[in-house]
Amino acid sequence: MPTGTLYIVSAPSGAGKTSLVHALREQDNRVAFSISHTTRPMRPGEKKGVDYHFVDKTTFETMADAGDFLESAQVFDNYYGTARTEVERRLASDHDVVLDIDWQGARQVRERMPECVSIFILPPSKEALENRLRGRGQDSEEVIARRMRDAVVEISHYDEYDYLIVNDVFEQALDELSAIFTTNRLPLATQKERYRQLLNTLMA
Repeated sequence: MPTGTLYIVSAPSGAGKTSLVHALREQDNRVAFSISHTTRPMRPGEKKGVDYHFVDKTTFETMADAGDFLESAQVFDNYYGTARTEVERRLASDHDVVLDIDWQGARQVRERMPECVSIFILPPSKEALENRLRGRGQDSEEVIARRMRDAVVEISHYDEYDYLIVNDVFEQALDELSAIFTTNRLPLATQKERYRQLLNTLMA
């Protein structure tokens, strides 16, 4: 039975990764997000099981000790993790699953699921990246400076990925992202299994 492909998409903050993936999902109903587990409190407007699986620290640590996470990280005082069962369930339903994670999480996932496909999104320039961060109107000068420093570290790991996309013109970047997903669905072995009944009929 056909199964989906696991994708890792990484980028520095402000490169437009989230916007690209959301736009891809709107035009392709076979693309799904994995819902992560977190120990942080639920924010207004968020829904359990939709935005995150909200759990307490003890539950999270128990899952981590059992090896239930493909990747996990601590961000300040909170923990985040991607459960293997969540990903495998969606893959088994013939969906391509996207993990929106950084380079450290990507390394963890590659170790556990080396068949995954990884994509790195670059901004067209440092100036464009800084302008996008400022355009959000959400962060202080201190936070923007930290995000720009973090971006250099994140970008330095671009060559660990399978594909590289520069998000300069959004529509072009989206076309390139979509092309990667389409191409990875077309290998002979995948198509042979998906269209087994049709092939049998045509050759009868």
